Amino acid sequence: MKKIVQYFKDSYNELVHKVSWPTRAELSNSAVVVLLASIIIALVVFAVDIVFEHAMRFVYNSI
Repeated sequence: MKKIVQYFKDSYNELVHKVSWPTRAELSNSAVVVLLASIIIALVVFAVDIVFEHAMRFVYNSI
């Protein structure tokens, strides 16, 4: 039981004193970057899907 209690004490100590937490501004900037990257990737996938859809319709309609 002592090992479990020591584990939680060490974990708390590390989270409070050793981890460098981002500031609110850094967190907001990172969130915006992730959002923009997700939108760009979604648009690229959408465009590729549309191109393949038209290609497949062309191939199957010409047969």
